[in-house]
Amino acid sequence: MLEANLDDQTGEALGYVMQLLLDAGALDVYFTPIQMKKNRPATKLSVLAPSTARERFTQLILRHTSTIGVRYQTWQRTIMQRHFETVTTKYGAVQVKVATYGDIVKRTPEYADCARLAQQKNKPLMMIYQAVLQQLD
Repeated sequence: MLEANLDDQTGEALGYVMQLLLDAGALDVYFTPIQMKKNRPATKLSVLAPSTARERFTQLILRHTSTIGVRYQTWQRTIMQRHFETVTTKYGAVQVKVATYGDIVKRTPEYADCARLAQQKNKPLMMIYQAVLQQLD
């Protein structure tokens, strides 16, 4: 995890750097509102990245944000194995992400597929989600 506190960066610049970091291979990027010295509102940038890429991400953060320092620490994590299945509903086919860990199984309809069908069929997004979930029962 790499982090930096930003008290003088615009929202547009934050969005830009988030996409830049994700495109560079960050596992996750997020912002947390914080208060800094003199009670100034600020944003904490947090980047999860492979430890082998720490220097590359440090350079990206220093180059594309207003910070003058980057903190980092190494975390360990457990991740669920993932694969995709296709579910066919009366509205069309939807990819479903299946995540497993031991006997734990989670199935989640892919947003992009559901949104595409909702627009094509002129139906509410939640109606598409519900149709997918009914097929999973």
